Parts: sequence; C-alpha cells; structure tokens
Amino acid sequence: MSTPDALPGRETRPPRRRVHTRARLLESAERVIVEHGYAQTTIEDLCAAAGYTRGAFYSNFRGKDDLVLALFDRHSADRLDQLERLLDGPGAVSAEGVARALLEVDALERNWILLFLEFRIHAARDPRLGAKLDEHDRTVRDALAELLQRCCPGVARGVAPVGGVAATLLAIREGILARTAGEGPGAREALEAAVATLSAILPELGIAPTPAAPEPESAAPEPES
Repeated sequence: MSTPDALPGRETRPPRRRVHTRARLLESAERVIVEHGYAQTTIEDLCAAAGYTRGAFYSNFRGKDDLVLALFDRHSADRLDQLERLLDGPGAVSAEGVARALLEVDALERNWILLFLEFRIHAARDPRLGAKLDEHDRTVRDALAELLQRCCPGVARGVAPVGGVAATLLAIREGILARTAGEGPGAREALEAAVATLSAILPELGIAPTPAAPEPESAAPEPES
C-alpha cells in the first residue's frame, strides 16, 4: 500500500530536504483545517500552526487547494490501509464487516466529512480545481481496485469489472457520508440500511464470502402411539 502522503499515480514527491517541512505543514494543517473548515482557514493560520513562514508554505504547496488535495491523498491512503488490513488479515471477514469498514465513520471523523463535502462543493464551482479533484478520485479508485484484486481473488470472477466495482463502492461511500454528516436517528437509519444492502451485494461481487445457508431444522420425532 502507498505511503501516507501519496497515493499511486500522484506527482513525484518534493526533494528530500523539503520532506520534513512538508510533513509538518500537513500535520498541523490537518488539525486546523479539519476543525475550522476550508473557508474559515487562511494560509496565515496554516503557517502559524506549523511555525513556518509563507515562503516555506509556498515552497511546498501552490496554495490552500493544493494542500487540501494532499491531505485528501493522505487520508484516503490511511483508509485504504485499514481496509487492506481487514481483508488481508487472519481469519475470514464477514460481508457486514467489509460493508461497515467501507461506509461507517468514527464520530471523531465527522469534521473530516464536513471538510470533504465543503471542498467538493467548492471544486464544483471551479473547473480547474474540479479537474484536480477528479484526478484524486481516479487515483483512489485505481488504488481500491488494485487492493480488491490483490486481497479478494474472487472479485475477478464477479458480476462486474473490478474498476467499476471500486468506483461504485466509492460513490456509495460518498453518498452515505453526505447523508450521515448530521447527527440524529435518520443518519443512523440510513447507515444501517446501506450496510445491510451492501452486505447482501458484496458476496456477489466476490469481495466477501457468501453467508452459509442456515441448516434446516430437523423434524420433531412423532410421538409414540
């Protein structure tokens, strides 16, 4: 699996002498921008949090959008690593376990969801940024497809091409993130319905084992006459 700050297919990393500065900027930016949101965070805020000048910032990122895309790369790589450990770990994993890993988000990640949705809307109004976000989406799709092929051999014998499966799973996840961004019983009901439906579909896609059919109940012995 790719390292945290780059997914397969992204541009080459910055020179080694800038790696530490870039990493510190990303780590501090993750705390600040995830907590306060995209629109409310300035480059000055990001520099102050990391203890660097604007010059150091711009030597590593072209702007705030570029930094957020790098954060998305890191976060997506982390999520894929978690899924890989589940699929490639010891013991059989249930379809429901895979569905929850794909769709369920820890309460601590709620601000990540809000940032993702906010940035998605922002990019929809900027064709140039939208193209960069599309590139990120394709990279994540390809990384997920490669992971599924490696960890789930049955996916190649499934009912759909693995690339299409990966794209569909990511689209389902994004829809559930949008639907469950708020708190309340409706969000939980939507998540549980999606988990149940996806759990039924995953075995057909070759991603999880087909649940064993329940054994028929043996007939009760007839009473002696």
